[in-house]
Amino acid sequence: MDTDVLIAGAGPVGLTAAAELRRQGVACLVIDRLPARLPYAKAVGVQPRTLEIWDRMGMVRAALEVAVPLRGQLMYANGVEQARFELRLPPEVPYVFAALPQYETERIIEEHLARFGTGIERSTELLGFTQDEDGVVSRIVTASGARQEVRSRFLIGCDGAHSTVRKGLGLSFEGGAFPQEYMLADVEVDWDLPQGYGVRAMHHDADGHVDDVLVCVPLPGDRRYRMSMLVPPELSTSGEGTSPDSVAHGLEGGRAPRIEHIQTVLDRLAPQPTTASAMRWSSVFRISHRLVDRYSVGRVFVAGDAAHIHPPTGAQGMNTGIQDAYNLAWKLALALEGGAHPQLLDSYDAERRPVGEEVVGRTVKHASEGIRATSDNITTVMLREAQLLIAYPGSPLVAADDAGPGGGGSGSPAPGPGDRAPDCRGLVAGVAAVPLRLYDLLRDRGHVLVLYADSAHSLIACREAAATVHRLAAGKVAAFVVARNGSAAEASGGQVDADGRHLPVYRDGATEFERLYCVEDPAAFLIRPDGYLGARLSPLTGAGAPTALSEALGRVFRAP
Repeated sequence: MDTDVLIAGAGPVGLTAAAELRRQGVACLVIDRLPARLPYAKAVGVQPRTLEIWDRMGMVRAALEVAVPLRGQLMYANGVEQARFELRLPPEVPYVFAALPQYETERIIEEHLARFGTGIERSTELLGFTQDEDGVVSRIVTASGARQEVRSRFLIGCDGAHSTVRKGLGLSFEGGAFPQEYMLADVEVDWDLPQGYGVRAMHHDADGHVDDVLVCVPLPGDRRYRMSMLVPPELSTSGEGTSPDSVAHGLEGGRAPRIEHIQTVLDRLAPQPTTASAMRWSSVFRISHRLVDRYSVGRVFVAGDAAHIHPPTGAQGMNTGIQDAYNLAWKLALALEGGAHPQLLDSYDAERRPVGEEVVGRTVKHASEGIRATSDNITTVMLREAQLLIAYPGSPLVAADDAGPGGGGSGSPAPGPGDRAPDCRGLVAGVAAVPLRLYDLLRDRGHVLVLYADSAHSLIACREAAATVHRLAAGKVAAFVVARNGSAAEASGGQVDADGRHLPVYRDGATEFERLYCVEDPAAFLIRPDGYLGARLSPLTGAGAPTALSEALGRVFRAP
């Protein structure tokens, strides 16, 4: 093999897959047909869930230094303010909504990838591929024009809406396109609207229908925005067709709007008189919505726009693709190491395709009816837009009965198997002078077994569970204890012995773990590398406890 994984496409999705694979020691080759990173603010919204993933990868700090917070949205109709929505999340969520130009996102991930000695083979294009039981042979053309073959164990297509990988697999890409055409522009304005707020200004005709719209998303800089608006007739691309290969997804050449096109729309719709300046780029685009029928065939996978495209409403696209890549990367790393259950890679399609289907359906609905076109309360809407409600309860990697009495399940506040593992604050260790977050303890790790103890006696059960994990998945699962605040379990000196190994103990000083994980008795939580619960196990004692833990591990890891 020339490499373990060949990744076609060096956008945010391909770079995320490469960075996580390299972090786990997997050899990668990343190719991209473009000679350099594009300086365009295409995807600009970064969701809190994506920031959590970057935290787990150890690269969130670089994003925090350049991103700007999105505080809310101002809504106008016919020049009159209609509403002001605040983007608020529960206090235990560690990150807020953010805006970051796509070229900055790519720079951050690319620099993180370079720490592992891996770069991008630019001006290099995938021409086609074949696969067999042992690997994939990809035909590429390099920057020099030389044609080569690359043999890899796996191939990931992160090569966009016109994906060569998707076409090579013969996958369908069903959907459609909206008739409206839009233009994008990255400009500065001189209005005095509050910073950090997006602007949506509409005009309603005599019948109450929206016939004109302006959407502005804040960007880093002084009153800088990525604006979108209806295209004027002289820039229209109508009549070019709506098949997957005829609708341009992204930037189009030859029809770039000029600053006067943007100013004309601002004169019609801006909430205040304002002048646009410092235009960095502009483009005409159309909105499509499509979903692939399968996310993988054999040793070849698709992710991001190669698998799903949809309206940009709510900034769901890039973030969904990044999470595709992260979900796949940890599974590929485990499979290449040889420790994975034989069907582990099948769970990528089982988990991520339903997410893509939901996002496509929701964003299409929001594009036509508005983001509030739902009966959900505003908190639920915000959590969903933040991608914090994504869950895998039907995944083959979890079992419904893992939750135990009162844990997880529909309508329960307790996180159960397949749910996102919440962060919590106030964990106290013996040598740490300040309280820690749970995510601090999960950072830069793979699977982690978090054990909850409510007494000194329950530490015995935690110790036995840790020993079981070591026996069944030695070196693949870390473990530590969170002890109830005020219980005898916290008086352990910060660690206990578990079959000859130290088992760290942290005190739940703020009782947030107890509250957010809804625990009253000793329990175990198997947290996956992507921050989702693989299992919730309670009780920890009794004849069935070791069996339940071994079954949970057995759905991910190959039996020793």
